[in-house]
Amino acid sequence: MELVESSDGTQISIATSGSGPPLVLIHGTTADHTRWATIYPQLEEAFTLYAVDRRGRGESGDAPNYHILAEAHDIAAVVDSIGEPASLLGHSYGAVCGLEAALLTDGIEKMILYEPPLPTDLPLYPPGLPERLEDLLGRGENESALEAFYREVVRMPEHELAEYRQLPVWSRRIGLAPTIPREMAIDREYSFEPSKFADLNIPTLLLLGGDSPPLFQKAVEMAHAALPTSKLVTLPGQQHIAMDTSPELFISEVVRFLRE
Repeated sequence: MELVESSDGTQISIATSGSGPPLVLIHGTTADHTRWATIYPQLEEAFTLYAVDRRGRGESGDAPNYHILAEAHDIAAVVDSIGEPASLLGHSYGAVCGLEAALLTDGIEKMILYEPPLPTDLPLYPPGLPERLEDLLGRGENESALEAFYREVVRMPEHELAEYRQLPVWSRRIGLAPTIPREMAIDREYSFEPSKFADLNIPTLLLLGGDSPPLFQKAVEMAHAALPTSKLVTLPGQQHIAMDTSPELFISEVVRFLRE
């Protein structure tokens, strides 16, 4: 693991592997850099991977006052540390971090954003869920909080959740459950401003699961309308975790776009 210092002094950890053009991997909520482990081998054949541990997890540091835009500075610092143009692959909350980072650095060559949960006029979660999660976490019931998050925010089907519980990363996600509330606050603390991206001419691939709920569909459509050089690809039969449920399909779309 290597450490990169962000603009506020926070140390951000990255795992580097593979060979080829640089590709920065940005995980979503409840994860760390190991969320990509199942597809590392395929990606390492074509790219040098810089898999980020977002602040507050893994070997990365944290800061007392959290805001998602601090994470954008983290990603920009990682990109700038590479020393040559890099591409980004961001999943879910990590996709929003990557999108905002694109305004802070000239080092991004291409972006792939998989279902960024941009705030829309649709509710992100049921009423009272943040309070219920805080209560569960306060009582040390991390796994129950994690399951509630996947069911009620991600809208993960029960069969996918059952499969997810069997993955080696599940135990790591249980340990990271306390970071859920601060990221669920995205609908209150972050405002997506399309005008900021009007001149952002970074080729961008937006990925959307064909079976994903309306919340993600609308968010991806908003991003597509705001980004002048974006294209939208729908992954048939998939939802929010195609890298796990259909890795061959996911990798084929990623590699195709980055090699265009």
